[in-house]
Amino acid sequence: MTVYYDPISYKVTEQEDGWLLKTVLQRRLGVSRKLLSRIKLTEQGVMLNGERVYISVPVRAGDIVSISLEQETSEDILPQPIPFDIVYEDAALLIVNKAPGIIVHPTHGHYTDTLANGVVHYWKEKGEKVRFRPVHRLDQETSGLIAIAKNAYVHQHISEQLIAGNVTKKYTALVHGCPKPDDGILDGPIDRDPQEPHRRIVTPTGYPALTYYKVVACYGLGALVELRLGTGRTHQIRVHMTSIGHPLIGDKLYTWSGAKGTENLTFSASVLDDVISRQALHASELGFQHPLTGEEMLFQALLPADMESLLQKLECGE
Repeated sequence: MTVYYDPISYKVTEQEDGWLLKTVLQRRLGVSRKLLSRIKLTEQGVMLNGERVYISVPVRAGDIVSISLEQETSEDILPQPIPFDIVYEDAALLIVNKAPGIIVHPTHGHYTDTLANGVVHYWKEKGEKVRFRPVHRLDQETSGLIAIAKNAYVHQHISEQLIAGNVTKKYTALVHGCPKPDDGILDGPIDRDPQEPHRRIVTPTGYPALTYYKVVACYGLGALVELRLGTGRTHQIRVHMTSIGHPLIGDKLYTWSGAKGTENLTFSASVLDDVISRQALHASELGFQHPLTGEEMLFQALLPADMESLLQKLECGE
């Protein structure tokens, strides 16, 4: 038997009297063509005043339009009792503070011990039928906030906010040296390094990439920096900061050696890079409009222990 999530409903206004049902679904509930094609084929997918109808029928003021999504599970993800930090959860969303070192989603050759395995197990234990749908990703060694949608409608809406630039994504990093000026925009196209395809580089022929940075505090050997993404290229922050001679402390892939401007820096990379076992990057703030309630949501996550320890060493000048 098909099981559905609670319906998402909308009451037709006087202004919308006479509109086609399809128009209300797309303009008021924001249902994409792709999602509409899926839900209209199900028994309870699209309803008008509690009855199944064609989406080409006109609606009247006061009518109740509703959509229902089938409950799904991630059959291809093995449930594992992996602990993770829940920041927020409701019927539509799960916000997690991801620990460094954990992969978000199973990949080829790495099918277990991911965040997805832990979340799927958690939902199974709660008796919830939910498919794992991360709205965005974080590198394995990057810690911090990640949003997971509980159904296709919620995933679509937050993804659209991301594309439109309406999602707040703030990162905190600890970098070698002290960037000058104290705030600025890094506008450098990014693409694969032809010599090492797993790396990215700034190149005139790359894809547009924009990063905003602000130095919060500058110490003898490094700096605490807040960053915001204008685009979402792979390894973008790491690549951009390296390109200006201030790579992230602990980054083993994008190092300070040979980076532009490093000849003017007076730090010892080995001293700092040995303090932390991964790049010092944390997704510290995440904000967006809730797809169902319209409420502006803002989540924050404190620095993890390894970055806090590194910060203390910088503050003490060690």
